[in-house]
Amino acid sequence: MKKAAQSKAWKTVQIARHPERPQFLDYVGEIFTEFDALHGDRLFGDDGAMIGGLARFDGQPVMVIGQHRGRSTREKLQHNFGMCNPEGYRKAQRLMDMAERFNLPVFTFVDTMGAYPGVGAEERGQAEAIATSLAQLSNLKVPVIATVLGEGGSGGALGIGVADRVVMLSHSIYSVISPEGCASILWKTAEKAEQASEALALTAEKLQKIGIVEYVVDEGEGAHLNPEQVMHSLKNVLKEALDELQAMDATQRCEERYQRLMKFGSDNLGLAS
Repeated sequence: MKKAAQSKAWKTVQIARHPERPQFLDYVGEIFTEFDALHGDRLFGDDGAMIGGLARFDGQPVMVIGQHRGRSTREKLQHNFGMCNPEGYRKAQRLMDMAERFNLPVFTFVDTMGAYPGVGAEERGQAEAIATSLAQLSNLKVPVIATVLGEGGSGGALGIGVADRVVMLSHSIYSVISPEGCASILWKTAEKAEQASEALALTAEKLQKIGIVEYVVDEGEGAHLNPEQVMHSLKNVLKEALDELQAMDATQRCEERYQRLMKFGSDNLGLAS
C-alpha cells in the first residue's frame, strides 16, 4: 500500500526540528557584531538555555536575547535543550531593564519546545517568571523585534515573544502546544500529531495570514541547506523592521504594540481558512 504524503504543516514541523538547523548563536555570529554575553539573574543562577547580551547591529548598540538548544549531547545538556528555567526569564528581564535604561533596541530569538517543566523550575516560580516577562515586554519603551527561528512552543516561547514586530522563518513553527501534546489531549494518542499540526495553524504562512506575524523570511527547503542566504535575508528584514520602529516616538510605538496585542482573540483576528 502506498504511504500517504505528509501534510504541509507536518513537513514544516520536521524541518523546524532538523538537527542541522542553524541555532541562535549561529545567527548572532552572522547578523550581529561585538556580541558580549551577560550572565545570571542576580537571584538564583545562570540559565544556559537563555543567552543574552550587548551587541551591535549595523554599528548600532542593541540588546540580543535568545534561546539556544545545542547540538552535541554535552552542549544540549549545557543549554537544557533550549528549555528555560525561571532564572532564564529573569535574566532576560534584567537585560531588558538595561536596554530600557540605555535606550537600546531589543532583539529576541525564539527556539524552544517550551519552558522547562521540572519540579525545581516550578518551585522557583516558572509561571511568575514568564508572566513578568510578558508584562515587561508589553511596557518597554524601546523597539522590540522577536524572531522565531525554529520551534516556538507555548509560554516558553511567548516569554520572549511579545514584540512590536514578529518575524518567522518560513519553516519555523509557533503554537500554544506541540502537535504531539495536542494529539495526546484530543485523541489520547501522540500518533495523531500530523493531524494536530494541521489543526493548530502553526506555520508561518497561516500565522501571517491571521495577523500574528508581520514578516516571513523565505528559507527555501530549509535553513540548514543554505544558512548564509537565510541569515542575510533575515538581517535585511530585521533592519527594515527596526528602521520602521525607530521612526516612531516611544508613545506611538507603545500604543501600536498595545493595539496589536489587543486584537488577538477578537473579531478582528479571524482564523485562517
